[in-house]
Amino acid sequence: MKIVILDSETVTRNDVSLEGITSLGKAEVYGYTPDGETAARIGDADAVICNKCLITDEVFEKCPNLKYVGLFATGYNNVDTESARRHGAVVCNVPSYSTNSVAQHTFAMILNYYNKIREYADSVDSGEWVNYKLFSYFGIPTYELAGKTIGIIGYGDIGRQAARIARAFDMKVVTFTRTPEKVTDGTESVTFEELLRISDVVTLHCPLTKDNERMINAESLKLMKSSAILVNTARGGLVDEYALAEALDNGTIAAACIDVLTLEPMKEDCPLRNAKNCTITPHVAWAPRETRERLLREVALNLKCWIEGKPRNKVN
Repeated sequence: MKIVILDSETVTRNDVSLEGITSLGKAEVYGYTPDGETAARIGDADAVICNKCLITDEVFEKCPNLKYVGLFATGYNNVDTESARRHGAVVCNVPSYSTNSVAQHTFAMILNYYNKIREYADSVDSGEWVNYKLFSYFGIPTYELAGKTIGIIGYGDIGRQAARIARAFDMKVVTFTRTPEKVTDGTESVTFEELLRISDVVTLHCPLTKDNERMINAESLKLMKSSAILVNTARGGLVDEYALAEALDNGTIAAACIDVLTLEPMKEDCPLRNAKNCTITPHVAWAPRETRERLLREVALNLKCWIEGKPRNKVN
């Protein structure tokens, strides 16, 4: 069994082990693979493991031995699953491994905004507290989450975990979801437009599809409160980044907290790069060590089950 890992640096920098995967066969490990070299590196391998490398119809044509594609991810839009099916290849993802970490990062960003953590820490570092006459200074306004409304778009595992955290802060929770009949925890389901109008925090936790691409756009942003913030830890393509940058610069909404972009890594001309009141982290909501350890265990188990003829988490 020949196994090729194409982009190991997307999940480990030698801080978590790949041994659970590499021990299952003769393994070749590459830290990073440019798209033009994907087929050559897979070669005559039986199985490939990757995160974001494109596994296209051309790759399957050039790699006739390839019968298994394992993903270091929940999303699988980088794999031509129909081509995989035609070539008799199984594609397996890892669902739900990052629920806690993404919900945690979502609230880290919300709390950073409401409590002005970065601004106050910067002011202390610059010496303002050392030189102040009183024990406390609060020139930068902060606000409580209690009583605020959080609108959660998408109510899968991560959306539900975000709701549980929000309730611990005494926030009101509403959701917009394609499957409101599956909302069984008492959360109020509302229309997309109503959610935008009433929410103080709008947070995205839905997959990217052709139907919801750029659902946050100039028209939808105008429906939001001028005091509201947008949080996106889901997929960059859900947001029209030019419209969001304009809305931030014009004060249409108060702020945005973004962990994902349409094009990653960030390009120099990304419209959000210098937008007002926009906090951006580099797609790290999923990346705590414990989360990546869980991910690698699941990837190894997916591969092992396929080898034993019992594939799990199959998406095609």
